[in-house]
Amino acid sequence: MTNPVTQDRRHFEDLVVGEVINLGQTTVSREMIFTFAREFDPLPFHIDEEAAKKSLLGGLASSGWQTGALSLRMLVDSFLSKIASAGGLGFQDLKWKNPVMAGDTIGGTVTIAGLRRSGSHPQWGIVTLDFDIRNQADKPVMTMQLSNLVECREAAA
Repeated sequence: MTNPVTQDRRHFEDLVVGEVINLGQTTVSREMIFTFAREFDPLPFHIDEEAAKKSLLGGLASSGWQTGALSLRMLVDSFLSKIASAGGLGFQDLKWKNPVMAGDTIGGTVTIAGLRRSGSHPQWGIVTLDFDIRNQADKPVMTMQLSNLVECREAAA
């Protein structure tokens, strides 16, 4: 049976290992850092500019979790909203390589690293995505691997 919500989206069978998705870019403002950190990661180097200057990071830095959330938003806008995605299954190998400082612009790519059918649910496929997030100076700021559940057009294939 065709799912009317996802019928016009790319399905598991349409995805190809090695495909590179450009995520676009977003600039991380001072206010974005404060807003996120106050609610989710209220460490001094995220919420206090003077403390941040004295920290290992040397200035106001985004939470790594904020970098992850912004990267996920870019992924949804550029890819997940265009495929028959049923949600994330988890991530591994998350690494924050360099801090994201106030005023930095981050962006990058996601590469389809793996595709496999679910062994127990043939109507679903699993796509593995490798993230490469960089700042405006092309320095890596975050890498990780994410697994996502994707609807198959043909469950019996």
